[in-house]
Amino acid sequence: MNGLELPPVTWQGVSIGLTVLLCGLLVSLLVRAVVRALMRWRGRGESASAVFSRLAGWLVVLLSLLASLTIVFPSVRPVDVLGGVGVVSIAAGIAFQTVLGNMFAGIVLLARDRYRLRDQIAVAEHRGTIVAMGLTSTALRTFDGRLVLIPNSVLHSQVVTVQTGFEQVRTSVMMDVDDAVDLRRACRVATEAMGAIPSVAEEPAPQALLTEVGTTTVRIELRFWSGATQLETRAATHEVIAEVLAAFGEQQVATGSDVVVIEPGDRFERVLSGPDRLPGR
Repeated sequence: MNGLELPPVTWQGVSIGLTVLLCGLLVSLLVRAVVRALMRWRGRGESASAVFSRLAGWLVVLLSLLASLTIVFPSVRPVDVLGGVGVVSIAAGIAFQTVLGNMFAGIVLLARDRYRLRDQIAVAEHRGTIVAMGLTSTALRTFDGRLVLIPNSVLHSQVVTVQTGFEQVRTSVMMDVDDAVDLRRACRVATEAMGAIPSVAEEPAPQALLTEVGTTTVRIELRFWSGATQLETRAATHEVIAEVLAAFGEQQVATGSDVVVIEPGDRFERVLSGPDRLPGR
């Protein structure tokens, strides 16, 4: 009689297989803890340590599951199981290629470990603080308080600016002064004013550089270094503008504008209004 012949299963094999699976689960927990501790010891980020320790635990569980299946079903060879897993993997890869693409991109990003939780980044039109990093996406809290989920494939393929990649960043503020003032003295006044601000770093020292000549003004670029976070740079910029303008007022350094205002006389105003005409017109 031709029929479907199931592989022989015994209670002893089932018990041994369950024992192997249970031992694999316990070993996976141990492996996860060891991998996490090892990666943290090597200075890797919290997200990278969590994800790779989880992947290592899943691998141990998968191997223990394959071992338990071969024990429960003796006629099933590990090569056959792996072949079946390979076919399923190919089908899943075709059906979920976007998800898998994000997963592989997440593995690469976490392996590089170029930015971590609480880093502030900018990608495309989104700017904010990283609050979570997973295998498929990264959660970003924007500076105006919104939650943005960015697929890891986007972070892998686009330019990402890490604002907090270093301890300090440089900011520039442009300011126009009247070209009739003593320009060297104006730069010295601006530099001293910036140096007295607590939120401006002492090293590298702030600078005031002449950069552009206008019609009646000269542009000064105020360069200063501050903390790398968005709040620190904005606060330092606010203080620099307020203190430099106050110093210019005290030292009688006139600021200026290239906009020239011409006040016409009475005759010119009447011509523009229309009732009169210029001679010969």
